[in-house]
Amino acid sequence: MVLKGLKFGMILQFAVGPMCLMVLNSSVDYGISSGMSLVLAIALIDALYITLSGLGASAIIAKDNVKMAVKIIGCFILVFFGLNTILNVFDISILPNISLFSDFKSGNLFLQGIILTASNPLTIIFWGGVFTTQIADNNLTRFQLFLFGTGCVLSTLIFLSGVALLGYFIGSFIPGIVIKILNILVGAFLMFFGIKLLVKKDKAEA
Repeated sequence: MVLKGLKFGMILQFAVGPMCLMVLNSSVDYGISSGMSLVLAIALIDALYITLSGLGASAIIAKDNVKMAVKIIGCFILVFFGLNTILNVFDISILPNISLFSDFKSGNLFLQGIILTASNPLTIIFWGGVFTTQIADNNLTRFQLFLFGTGCVLSTLIFLSGVALLGYFIGSFIPGIVIKILNILVGAFLMFFGIKLLVKKDKAEA
């Protein structure tokens, strides 16, 4: 069952999102340890959301008023971080006095990864749907769901660790201007996903 979760998770990983690019960018800029700290943060939040989904939190988040609130908060966080990432390329920071937002080199990538990954709590709804399907189609027990979820988290660790290693090995060959462009792309992706999170309609609303 762990292997089944691993396979399922790996399929999801190939839908490259902003956090994947951020891991690559962090390893290119600051080395493998920074990239891996971000990977651990992402995997930790994935594990938390998968656990909450299994406990039924997805039903609470699915309520219209709660869903809209988390969409607005998530949109603000992603757009804010994205804009700040782009401005940092030009040595401008929205909050220069707060190192959490203004300085990736200060060893706070893990905390930033926690905040950014957690900024889309609607992920709980997705995993809640996945688990419901697994229970309905395969009659999985709670322990089997735990194994399936473990495999999904392992897929995050394995795939993003590979991305971090790639960034580390290619970093020394990438010109400075390309690194700046990569930073801008990461910021743009964060802003895009934030806006998309807010404006995207659920199937039920369409």
